[in-house]
Amino acid sequence: MNRAPSITLYGTPPSGHAHRVEVLLKLLGLPYNYVTATVDVRRTPEFLALNPLGQIPVLQDEDTVICDSTAILIYLVEKYAPDSPWLPRDPRTRAEVQRWLSIASAEVRFGPATARAVSQWNMAGNLDSAKAIAARLFNFMEGHLAGRLFLAAPHPTLADLACHAYIAHAPEGGIDLSPYPHIQAWLGRVAAIPGFTDMAPLPLPQQ
Repeated sequence: MNRAPSITLYGTPPSGHAHRVEVLLKLLGLPYNYVTATVDVRRTPEFLALNPLGQIPVLQDEDTVICDSTAILIYLVEKYAPDSPWLPRDPRTRAEVQRWLSIASAEVRFGPATARAVSQWNMAGNLDSAKAIAARLFNFMEGHLAGRLFLAAPHPTLADLACHAYIAHAPEGGIDLSPYPHIQAWLGRVAAIPGFTDMAPLPLPQQ
């Protein structure tokens, strides 16, 4: 008899934060249960016992509960694929991956992710400010990727998984990617990783 998965991921399909975790679970071949944690679910005592901040994603692995998407990515690799290229052991490359995980939690979050949230769900946030942050980030990334295949190493790492979804879906926040051919090429390379699945698209905002 097959053993039930020990891992449960709490998220929602439109969440790029949850998506990056789900992609890694699939790429590592780890079975898991998925619980759709809507806003109402995230207000329940049961969910708040897992994450008092009421945020997704949350990963529960038997008795271990990890909150924050980048922390979850590191946990999964360290526990289940410590010798994989997703988080290289070389200190310099590892630091570069960590740098991009920080960018995913800052510029990506407050740039394209916020623009998408404001445009799609009227969530609190300054759309013009989010677009300005995205433009500054994308101009930097365009130059960074001019001579590189991936963000932190010659091969895909957690850096690429953490940054991909919200950048790929930036048009859903009214941000045009056509001025950034190197970013578009990188997005295509990440999407072509065997086993990778993209986040479901949302309607583009009216201009």
